[in-house]
Amino acid sequence: EIFDWIAADVPVDFSSDVFPALLEAGKPVFGSVAEGYWEDVGTLSAYLRAHKDILDAKVSVRIPGFEVSTGVFIGEGVEINHGVVINGPAVIGDNCFLESGAELGEYSVLGDGVRMRRDGHIERSVIHENAYIGESVMIRGTLVGRASDLRRGVRCEEGVVLGDEVFVGENAVLSSEIKVYPFKTVEAGAVVNSSVIWESRGARSLFGNGGVTGLANVDMTPELAAKVALAFATSLKKDATVVVSRDSSRAARMLKRAMIAGLNAGGVNVLDLETASVPLTRFHCRATLVSGAITLRLSADDPDSVIIRFFDRGGSDILEEQQRKIERLFTREDFRRVRPADIGDIDLVPRSLEQYALALEHTIDVKRVAARRFKVVIDYSYGSTSFVMPNVLAKLGAEVLVVNPFASTKGTLGFDRDEHAAQVAALVKASGADLGALIDPSGEQLLLVDDHGTVLTFDQLLFVFLDLVCDNLLGDTVALPVTVSRAAAEIVESRGYKVLWTKTSAAALMEEADSPAVGFAANLEGGIILPGFLPAFDAAAGLLKMLDLLAGRDVKLSELVAQAPSVHLLHEQVITPWEQKGTVMRTLVEQTHGREVDLIDGIKVHHDSGWVLVLPDPEEPITHIWAEGDSAGDARTLSQEYARRIRQMLK
Repeated sequence: EIFDWIAADVPVDFSSDVFPALLEAGKPVFGSVAEGYWEDVGTLSAYLRAHKDILDAKVSVRIPGFEVSTGVFIGEGVEINHGVVINGPAVIGDNCFLESGAELGEYSVLGDGVRMRRDGHIERSVIHENAYIGESVMIRGTLVGRASDLRRGVRCEEGVVLGDEVFVGENAVLSSEIKVYPFKTVEAGAVVNSSVIWESRGARSLFGNGGVTGLANVDMTPELAAKVALAFATSLKKDATVVVSRDSSRAARMLKRAMIAGLNAGGVNVLDLETASVPLTRFHCRATLVSGAITLRLSADDPDSVIIRFFDRGGSDILEEQQRKIERLFTREDFRRVRPADIGDIDLVPRSLEQYALALEHTIDVKRVAARRFKVVIDYSYGSTSFVMPNVLAKLGAEVLVVNPFASTKGTLGFDRDEHAAQVAALVKASGADLGALIDPSGEQLLLVDDHGTVLTFDQLLFVFLDLVCDNLLGDTVALPVTVSRAAAEIVESRGYKVLWTKTSAAALMEEADSPAVGFAANLEGGIILPGFLPAFDAAAGLLKMLDLLAGRDVKLSELVAQAPSVHLLHEQVITPWEQKGTVMRTLVEQTHGREVDLIDGIKVHHDSGWVLVLPDPEEPITHIWAEGDSAGDARTLSQEYARRIRQMLK
């Protein structure tokens, strides 16, 4: 009958609710000494102590899993790579994954589905189900809640408690006895000395640089992908059509199918390109008159992450205004769910590669290039650009030595740009080729090697292109980000053309490239834009245009590289808490009184010996500093001076 005194569906405490009520009603209450084990797990130390007592066999509790060695229990479906160190007693739940180099210390308990990356260290801690423990994460005496996400280099000291679905950014440090409440976010690089309970920065924004990114099947799940697609569909008109593509990875394939379902549920039709490069996807936005496009592929920075990118009807990245609209719909779950008769359809794009290849041919003088009979080495980096380029190159009469000419997820995961570039350079030397090209897996970034086997820097690549395209620019303007060297502007202006400086984001550069006046655009990461063909990065189009321009001037690439100006450009980062970014920028503006200043993106201050650009990062608690000087010493002096100023403000 004691249960009659316990209210249903509300929190009830025996000592403060039930027992006082019994005494007030005159009911007898007795105490009794019993045999057995009792631990009030109301505190973290007691909770961890209860786990320790169970592992020490002080309590008669059946531990799930198979005891593979004394005190070490492993569940079903567990994958433990060679090189993992386990110092028992410890428990590893079902379907956990431990990568080589991970170390699980004594009295550690992993719930079902926990993923632990290399060089991570867990000791005397309890990790609840489906948590993600990134590379080099150090955890001691900590409780990690369900589905939490700890990124590379995070350190949790004794007594830390993380609630369910907490996100902790790279290299963050959580001091002892800190509590982070459920669904909160700890910024990358943060040093947290007090508990995170009500802070407004609890939820991360959906969109980051370039798109929506997350760990595949951890925070980027099929359910989330379908909801994002449904939000995108809701932002479009009913019965609109969207192009969808992916890379060769299984993660992208899985998530793409979920997104197609979300688009159809919102009454949007889908043209499926299946496996396709980013430029091919952009091209079909313009060629097929659709309302936009989505492409999914593994992140270049983290092979476990997938990035979802959204394009507008012109093939450019969607602007922040549409991102905010999609995010607002996603957050509110204000989705348009159509009647069964209005559910979207799915079709394949007929002859997609042929259409794209034909359009590429029309950007160059095929006869002129064929007459030069180029000898070229091309590394496709296991990307899907290899599907289309052979057809075009065959018509150019070029002798082509191809490396990695097939789509491969395994190859993409191991892609190292410097290593691949060195291989191309060696092949150019050995074969006596006119030039070599490295096209990144996405098909957007181009890297060139000249006929001497020298790998061009991105500055040199830009200077060579500017020198050549200014022979006959289609338009009177070249669009460049504000981080580009002033030497680029000198090349353009010396030929009678104008430079349009843009913000540093790819979306901003593409938006300006779509202007009729702009005849060429590029960034400092190998991104080449030929607006007459496509106002977006396209490495294949860039390579073909380079062959066309070299043939037109009848010059070797090495000759142009030798004429390229020297550049002294440095980039530095200063860790800056979010709440102080505004103060830093405002103070710097006040300090620049009397100097020429550009406010296109961040603060660009011109000095007698060069310039400095100070730009807050939109995603991380970081301030970027770019500095160019007349000499390496001048650039270093400017960079160090502004870094010193920022650090002084943060004290």
